[in-house]
Formats: sequence, C-alpha cells, structure tokens
Amino acid sequence: MAGPSEQQRQGLTSLNVTFLGTASAQPSSTRNHSALAVRLNSDIWLFDCGEATQHQLQKSTLKMGKIEKIFITHTHGDHIFGLIPLLASCMNGAGGIAGENGDDPRKRVDLNIPPLEIYGPLGTRAYVRSGLQYTHTLLGRPYVVHELRFPSDPEDQDFTTLSPSLAELPTGKNIAMEDGVWPEIYKDNVVSVSAAPILHSVPCVGFVVQEAPVAGKINSKDYIPQLKRTNTPMSVMRQLQQGESVTLNDGTVLHGPPRRPGRKLCILGDTYDPSAIIPLAKDANLLIHEATNAHLPGVDLTTKETDTYETVEERAKSRGHSTPQMAGSFAKTIQAKSLVLNHFSARYPGDDSELSLKIMAAIGKLAEQEFGKEVLCARDFTSFDITFKE
Repeated sequence: MAGPSEQQRQGLTSLNVTFLGTASAQPSSTRNHSALAVRLNSDIWLFDCGEATQHQLQKSTLKMGKIEKIFITHTHGDHIFGLIPLLASCMNGAGGIAGENGDDPRKRVDLNIPPLEIYGPLGTRAYVRSGLQYTHTLLGRPYVVHELRFPSDPEDQDFTTLSPSLAELPTGKNIAMEDGVWPEIYKDNVVSVSAAPILHSVPCVGFVVQEAPVAGKINSKDYIPQLKRTNTPMSVMRQLQQGESVTLNDGTVLHGPPRRPGRKLCILGDTYDPSAIIPLAKDANLLIHEATNAHLPGVDLTTKETDTYETVEERAKSRGHSTPQMAGSFAKTIQAKSLVLNHFSARYPGDDSELSLKIMAAIGKLAEQEFGKEVLCARDFTSFDITFKE
C-alpha cells in the first residue's frame, strides 16, 4: 500500500469546492453545520464534518465512497459531530450480531483498501476511537488519524486509554510544528497540504491546499516555424508544453515555457486572528474565511440600537470569531485572488428570500470595502471550480 507521500495522482483537470454546511454554532432550516468538500478530479477531501454532513452529501452530487481524507480544523461539536456517522456510512459500518457464538464477518477489516486519512488537532483520535467503541460501531475499512500537535501538547499521549479497533491503523502520526506551522502534512506528486495554528477559543487549525507547479502557457507561434523548418513531428509540442527541452535535427534546442505555480486554496476554521498562516496562504487563488457576526443597521431587524461596528467586532473577537471586515482585511493582506465567506450566525438565513438576499449582500459589501474585490457569501451547496487567475 502506497504511503501518503508515494501516491501517484493524475494531474488536476478539475479542482472544485462545495459548501455542505455554512452555519455557525446552531444549524437552521437553511444552513447546516460546518463542512466543505474539495473535489480533486473525482476524489473528495472533506474539511470539517458537522452534524448531518452525510445527509448533505446525499443531497449533493458528491459520492461518499470517493472520500479520501477528512481534515478537522478544531473539535467544537459544530465541526466534528458528523464524523462518526459519516465513517459508519461510507466505511461499511455495522453493529455486530446478537449472541457470543459464531464468527461475525462484520468484524473483519479489509486491509487491502487504502485507509481513509483523518487529520486534526489533539483529541481527534480520542474522539473517533471513543465514538466508534461506545456505539459498538464496526468498520469494514481501515482508517488512520494524524494529529497536529501544538507546542503545549504532549508529544505521544492521546486523550484516551482505549485500545485501537481493528479498523484503526497504528500508522497515525503526531505531527510537531516546524517554525510555527505544520508544513506538508500530506504530499503527493500533484498536491500538498500544509497547516498553521489560527486563534480561536480552543486550539484551531487552518489548512492550505497547494497544487504542484503546472505547465506554463505556450505560444505555438514561437515553435511551429522551427518544427516545420526541420521537419520535426508536431507531436513534440506535447513535450514543450510540459516545459521540456527538445533538440531539433539541426542542433537547435527549443525550451518549453517555465512551469507556473499551481492553484492554492486556504481554508480557515473559526478564528479571530489567522496571522500565523500568512506565510503559507500568500497569493491564494481562494480564501475561505468565516464571518460569524456583522453589524447590519437597517438591514438586520435584530440589530441592537446600542451596537456599533466596533462593539460587534469586539464581541466577535471575544468569542473567537470574525466579522466580514476582518475577513476582507485578511484577504487583502495575503493578496488572495478571491474571497468566500461562510460560518454565518443563525440569524442570517441562506435561502432565496428577499430578506436573506439583502442580508447576504450587505455582509458581502462589508468585506468588499476592505478587500477591494467582489466577495461571495456561501450558502449550503454553493459549488464552483477553482481556476487559474492572473
């Protein structure tokens, strides 16, 4: 079985994000708890897994069986309560059989299947192990949990004394910080994931998904005359497109265009200050940032008369959260090419009602004032491809 850094993945012809849940704290009839799916071609990585994430997956066009990895930003319930049910559904979970006699085939784990990998802060491994054991859930496929350890965390202890189940592989790593971040916690030939601590009310992590450098733009006019002059097959254009050099029969050497940076996606958990992730997140194609609270006088009917932009920001920060202006400012700091807001208060519905559209437009404009570009406020099932932007 190939290790995480040895997997050979096809080049990313498609990189897509789908918001499965955009609520904060409490879900509503129009917003589910936090979950985001990143689709790499046909493979799926989840970022956070709030309650009822599997229901959202069933309502989407995404296939549960394609989930390869799950990244947890922090262990607050609205970001992790859906993890155990999801594992049971997509990994052939069962509850065993009555009686003590006989061999229960559902206790067998197919170790020939690559494990589903879970990444998260200290406590993630204990949560999964405890949840599966105390609900008597048997998984037919293996999984492994890698924990991102903060400097104050123990190096090798877990928050549980329970023994691992047959499905939990012993290859889970405890990943220590290097220079204040967790560089390349996963890497293959096409994409890597790094992480950094971001400030919230509990230990929290932001993730950066980085595509490897891709072929540069090629201008065929720079090459075709030379190929025709030397009767060189046009098929060598493929090599040049990949940045390779080609020697013609007269000794002329043609060099393909230099490779350009791949796409970068920065996904933040709950935060009031994500500064530590700046070195990793610079020039991101897409920043996904929470905007839990906003001051919307004349728009939000629940706005308090005593509130101001300053008091709302102060209250948001005291609870470990951000306002749209804070998100827009951070997007400008890292020079993100685009910004999408999520993790909205239950006061802000995510439907097509006139009030909802008015509120979301107002929240977006607050972020745009700081960012200087158009901002999208995500709803459940908002989905789009991440493209190269100059």
